[in-house]
Amino acid sequence: MKFIDMFAGVGGFRSGLEKAGHECVGYIEWDKYARKSYQAIYNTEGEFTANDIREVKGIELPNVDLWTFGSPCQDISIAGKQDGLINGKRSSMFFEIIRLLKERIGGEKKMPTYLIMENVKALLSSNGGRDFARVLIEMDQVGYDVEWAVLNSSDVVPQNRERAYIIGHLREASTRQVFPITRKGSTTAKTKIVYEPMVKYPKHQSEIVISPKGCTPTLTATDYKRPYKVSVKQVGNIVKSSSFGGNPQRGRVYSVDGLAPTLNTMQGGGLEPKILINQEKEISIRKLTPRECWRLQGFTNEQFDRAKAAGISNSQLYKQAGNAVTVDVVEQIGKRLVLEDDQTKRSSNL
Repeated sequence: MKFIDMFAGVGGFRSGLEKAGHECVGYIEWDKYARKSYQAIYNTEGEFTANDIREVKGIELPNVDLWTFGSPCQDISIAGKQDGLINGKRSSMFFEIIRLLKERIGGEKKMPTYLIMENVKALLSSNGGRDFARVLIEMDQVGYDVEWAVLNSSDVVPQNRERAYIIGHLREASTRQVFPITRKGSTTAKTKIVYEPMVKYPKHQSEIVISPKGCTPTLTATDYKRPYKVSVKQVGNIVKSSSFGGNPQRGRVYSVDGLAPTLNTMQGGGLEPKILINQEKEISIRKLTPRECWRLQGFTNEQFDRAKAAGISNSQLYKQAGNAVTVDVVEQIGKRLVLEDDQTKRSSNL
C-alpha cells in the first residue's frame, strides 16, 4: 500500500510500514529539526511534503491507501498540562486530519482506505472519556469504522511504552480487522538488551544495543570480558526523591535489568533517564545516550548516524526519540493491513 506520513517526526510510522512492505509517497512535519532528520534518513526526493498541516488542502494530497498520524499528545499525556483533545492547542491538530478528509468527500480524490492514529494511552480516559468518544464520532462522520488497542512496545523492543493505536476502516472498502495482534513464543523483549563499548565514556559505561541474541552484557571496567548484570528498573529520582518525585517523569534513575523506561519529549537538559551501573567495587550513574534512545524505539544505527551527521544536537535527538512511534510496533500493524481483494488475488495465485 502507498501511504502519507503525517505529523511525521523522524519517521517511526514510515520505517515500520516500509519494513512491512508499504511505500511512503509523502510526509507532513512542522518541526524544522525533525524535518532535517527525516530528510537525512529517508530518500524523499519527489515526494509530496508540507510543513504546516493547517495550510494543506485535502484535495492537494495524493491518492493513497493509508494515512498515518500521531497528533501531538502533550495536552493529553500525564506528563503534560492535560488541556484535552479539544481545548489543547497541540492535540487539537487531530481535527486537521478530519478537515482534510471532509475536503475529499464527494470529490475526484479518493479517500484513504485505512487511517492509523497513535497517541498516549491517556487518550482513552482524557476528559472523562469524552475526548476519545469525540475521536470515534469524528471518524464515523467521515465514513470510517474504528477499532483500537493499547499496545506495549515491550512486546517487540526493550522499552515499557503503552500507546493507544486506533485504526479507521473506510466503510465502502473491503478491509480486514487488524487487532488483536498476538506474538508467538514467550520470550520478552527485555532479553534483547546487550552492551557495546563506546569511546566517549569510561570502559564500564557502554551503550545499549538491541540484539536478537539475548541479554549478553560482557563489558567491565577492567578488561571488557567479565560479564556483569545490568537492569533498567526505577530505583530513584534525582530531582525529587520522595516517591520518585512529584512528577515521576523527571530525573529518573534506573538499574539496568529489565525494560527501559518510557521515552518522552522531556529528555535533554539533564532530564534524560539515568542508568545505575552497579559493579563489584564501583557504583555509577549515567544517562541513556541519544543513540540508545533511538535503538529503544526500533531505529537502526545507520538511521541515527544520518540524523546526527545532519547536525542535529543531542537535545533534539533525545526529543525526537521521545516523540517517535516505535518502529517495530508499527511493523506488526503494517503486516496486518491487507485489503480483502488483495488477499483474494494472492490466494488465487498460489
